[in-house]
Amino acid sequence: MMDKSIKIQRTESVLRELIPEALATLDDEMLRGVCVVEVECSRGKYDATVYVDPMMYDAKERAYILNHLDKVKRVIQNHCMQAEGWFRCPNFKFKFDDTLEKQNKMDALFAKVEEELKKGKKSDD
Repeated sequence: MMDKSIKIQRTESVLRELIPEALATLDDEMLRGVCVVEVECSRGKYDATVYVDPMMYDAKERAYILNHLDKVKRVIQNHCMQAEGWFRCPNFKFKFDDTLEKQNKMDALFAKVEEELKKGKKSDD
């Protein structure tokens, strides 16, 4: 894991709290229910990738959410700047967090390999 400065870690932590607050103020019911999983800021804190939980959405809803989050990101940035008294806020890029899906696929592959190894041992006996 890459070592991050304390300032960047603090900014990411603050944004993880402020972005859901900003989403809660929106009129769009679907966007209010979006769960922020992680925020990763770039080194200069000019850009931040906001990872959103994809679990309860289908492909059409995911496309809608990403499209509308992109449209309201200035509102979210303004909320963050006002809440923290910042002069500038990172430019947000929203993505769905697929790490759980990747982990499930890896677990399934390991289970399959283990099963194949057990079958190989039984046939050798």
